[in-house]
Amino acid sequence: MSKKRVLVTGADGFIGSHLTEALVRAGYDTRAFVMYNSLNSWGWLDHAAADVKGHFDVVPGDICDPHGVANAMDGCDAVLHLAALIAIPFSYNSPDSYVSTNVKGTLNILQAARRLGTERVISTSTSETYGTAQFVPITEDHPLNAQSPYAATKVAADQLALSFQKSFGTPVSVLRPFNTYGPRQSARAVIPTIISQIASGERKIKLGALHPTRDFTFVRDTAQGFMQAMECDGCVGEAINIGSGFEISVEDTVKLIAETMDVEIEIVADEQRMRPADSEVERLFAGVDKARRLFGWAPVHDGHEGFVKGISKTVEWFQDPANLRAYKPGLYNV
Repeated sequence: MSKKRVLVTGADGFIGSHLTEALVRAGYDTRAFVMYNSLNSWGWLDHAAADVKGHFDVVPGDICDPHGVANAMDGCDAVLHLAALIAIPFSYNSPDSYVSTNVKGTLNILQAARRLGTERVISTSTSETYGTAQFVPITEDHPLNAQSPYAATKVAADQLALSFQKSFGTPVSVLRPFNTYGPRQSARAVIPTIISQIASGERKIKLGALHPTRDFTFVRDTAQGFMQAMECDGCVGEAINIGSGFEISVEDTVKLIAETMDVEIEIVADEQRMRPADSEVERLFAGVDKARRLFGWAPVHDGHEGFVKGISKTVEWFQDPANLRAYKPGLYNV
């Protein structure tokens, strides 16, 4: 059991809360950096599993505040940096806030790591940095092509992180997950949008584009990828994909979810859920040979069978009325 002290930024969010739980269970001394609010809410960590509650420290703050970030990092051996604004539609409305949070927030982590001598920083990227696939599977050599303000800020954050490794020797890695899904995900994403509408009794399901394909990765596999990358010396200075190695269209994903939930549905095109034409990422399919080579990446929920299992677990979570109450399925969540 490792006693390495690890800070997770964005620990109150979807992936961050699952990662915090995984770290605690793996024996790490875990510190959760959550967004300060007057309600003293820890986001999804308020709903942490019983075996995890009380076994991690919580530090409220703001990733945009360099002093608070440095104080939270002080004494930590590693930082898993997930704090970010991630909703693509909202980045069309408020790009300035994405620059402040995603770029300046990452700079705050890097500056503090350099000053404190942090042993390892994992900065979270996204498959959206590649844009529509120019070849598949998408390897880390694929050109970066931001098609939204969100993606542009993540490209900037990635390059900033890698530049600190080259310029100052800061031990930084960039982890690039492909389309993580699972329990607790925001309804701004397509899978919880579909499930939450059906679970709330809707049979006319409002969606945007159906033709794009995605490589969906179950959240527990994503969390495992972060932990493996953190312990991999060969990852320093590298950008690394993690994904399921399975490609499926949004339309076929809808059909699979309806089949899993044993309902007949009608899909209704909703214009407000459509991205601008040149901003839509048409195809994402992860090449994960680098992760496999560097740290033995092997997702549990891989291929079609793994995706079916992951969807079943996600559906089960959303069908719990206590969980569904946290969502507003009838409203479009920008």
